[in-house]
Order: sequence, then C-alpha cells, then structure tokens
Amino acid sequence: MDDQYYMREALKEAEKAGQINEVPIGAVIVLQDKIIARGHNLRETEQNAISHAELLAIDRACRSQGTWRLEEATLYVTLEPCPMCAGAIIQSRVKRVVFGASDPKGGCVGTFMNLLQDDRFNHQAEVTSGILSAECGQILTEFFKGIRLRKKAEKESRKALMEKNWK
Repeated sequence: MDDQYYMREALKEAEKAGQINEVPIGAVIVLQDKIIARGHNLRETEQNAISHAELLAIDRACRSQGTWRLEEATLYVTLEPCPMCAGAIIQSRVKRVVFGASDPKGGCVGTFMNLLQDDRFNHQAEVTSGILSAECGQILTEFFKGIRLRKKAEKESRKALMEKNWK
C-alpha cells in the first residue's frame, strides 16, 4: 500500500460527500497499513460547522483505538486542511498528513500558512502534499461548476416565469 492507494480511498469518501451535495472532501486514517477510520464532509447534512472530513475521521479513529493519541497514524485528505482541522491534527498527535489539492483560501498545511510544522506547538506532523492533486482538485472543480450551473438555470427559470406573468 502506498500514498496513492490511500488517497484513492480518501477520494471515495469525497465522492460520497458529493453524492449528497456536500463539498466533496474525504479523509482516511491509516495505522500499521490498515484504514482505521474514514470521513467525508457533512456540514450541510448536519448543519454543523465542525463536520469536516478530517475531524470526523479523527473522532472515529480515536474511538476505534480507545485513545485521543494517534501518534503513529497517517491522515490522508483530498484537500489541504483548514486551521480548525490542522488544530485537531496537532491535538490528536497525528504523525503524518498527506493531502491532495492545495487550498489557497484557507490551507494551513503549507499554502496559506503551515500550522503542522510550526515548532512553537508541542507537536509537529510530517507533511506530504500533492498526492493525486489533479484528481482531488477535479472533483472539487466539477462540484462547484455544477452549483454555478444550477444557480444560473434557477435564475433563468425565475426570470422566464416573471416575464410570463407580466404578459
């Protein structure tokens, strides 16, 4: 098993999110070459700001291991973690983080800033970026393109209805 294999597993989680109209971000946590937890975004479904893929996977991993310390685990996630998720990674002592697509608007694992390797914290994580970045970026691009197309169609439909009612 290698980074690409596990990132494909994270992409499967991202696809699950996209199928329920969630931003398609997925995560898996691996310990000793075994996936111990999975997660995908559920913010809209749960109407909960902290229902990010990484946080859900970390919670499940801690429960499955019976500890909050994930010191030998690797987190694979399709999009670079945000500041909240980076904080959870630090707090749970994840050893290594592997992400696919960079996030220029909120990525805190090297793009906007790098919280995971800031030596002012009591824990740092190894970071590998860009694994299957094209695939990870494409699923997000297609999702947001679909949203824009639906909004445009709704706007045109409302406009046509208004014009019809005015005649």
